[in-house]
Amino acid sequence: MQAKSRHRCRMSFNTFGRVFRFTTWGESHGPALGAVVDGCPPGLALSETDIQPFLDKRRPGSSRFTTQRQEPDAVRILSGVFEGRTTGTPISLMIENVDQRSKDYSDVAKAYRPGHADYSYDAKYGFRDYRGGGRSSARETAARVAAGAVARAVIPEVEIMAYVVEIGGDAINRDNFEASQIGKNPFFCPDEAAAGRWEKLVDDARKAGSSLGAVVECVATGVPAGWGAPLYAKLDSELAAAMMSINAVKAVEIGAGFAAARLRGEDNADPMRPGSNAPEFMANNAGGIAGGISTGQPVVVRVAFKPTSSILTPVDTVTRDGEATEIVTKGRHDPCVGIRGAPVVEAMMALVLADQKLLHRAQCG
Repeated sequence: MQAKSRHRCRMSFNTFGRVFRFTTWGESHGPALGAVVDGCPPGLALSETDIQPFLDKRRPGSSRFTTQRQEPDAVRILSGVFEGRTTGTPISLMIENVDQRSKDYSDVAKAYRPGHADYSYDAKYGFRDYRGGGRSSARETAARVAAGAVARAVIPEVEIMAYVVEIGGDAINRDNFEASQIGKNPFFCPDEAAAGRWEKLVDDARKAGSSLGAVVECVATGVPAGWGAPLYAKLDSELAAAMMSINAVKAVEIGAGFAAARLRGEDNADPMRPGSNAPEFMANNAGGIAGGISTGQPVVVRVAFKPTSSILTPVDTVTRDGEATEIVTKGRHDPCVGIRGAPVVEAMMALVLADQKLLHRAQCG
């Protein structure tokens, strides 16, 4: 009876969303990975060419500042689209892996990489796919980006833009912010001067066999007031959960975030005055969300990525048998995984907003 109870309790959590739901599948070194999107409204224009540009932004090997694994990340739509429009049935997306080098991970099979999920996966399952980290690899995020492109078709009224605001503790100067710069450098950086500094920072870390962390900021404009539901489907709690689900993310801020704790009430408040159709806000410390519901202001989220755990610098660890050793992770890895995190953060923002739009429509019409 006890064995049967344990069996009934086994479950996996590879699906996110309530009405607009997506499930990702696949591993870093498997034959392919992808996503199944369910709950997408019918009749929306969608093709592989609508999805591919977002995958190209996240694609590895695009500069010397990212992993040199060469993956075209060409997406295929296997179901849910007919004659260029969604049918309302599950949309299956597939991306083939074509440049795996599993032999690079022979040492990882014997010992755990500190900071990575090697030990925790082994502790949970008693077995793990050590090739590139399996499901714990940032490779999984390609499927999220593909699903996020579908979500954007559901929310055409919303514009989403993510960019890197800090690498290795070196932050941008907000006075130098130029949105046009984001696509002109390999760091998704809106500050040209900071992008220049980051070239040396990331190069130095890579040459030293080390890695750096980063902070990505994402802003969604055009979100109408009213999306989100108290208390357990708050827009900000859904966003926090979505962003924290990204591999390598360790912290999330909404609006002023932790800085709000250092403000007085009158400074943290977002004063309002009469507007033509809705209140006009004089500040946005709330990040466009109050009481878990969007206010009509831009939704602002910041996401902190830890330094890549797979590094060439020797680190003390233990083997699967519990013996002391040290490990050097060979292979091709991002010296700063947060750089390619910007398109992933955009995707998760889109996926949450699409879900919240449909939830709002279901309850309020």
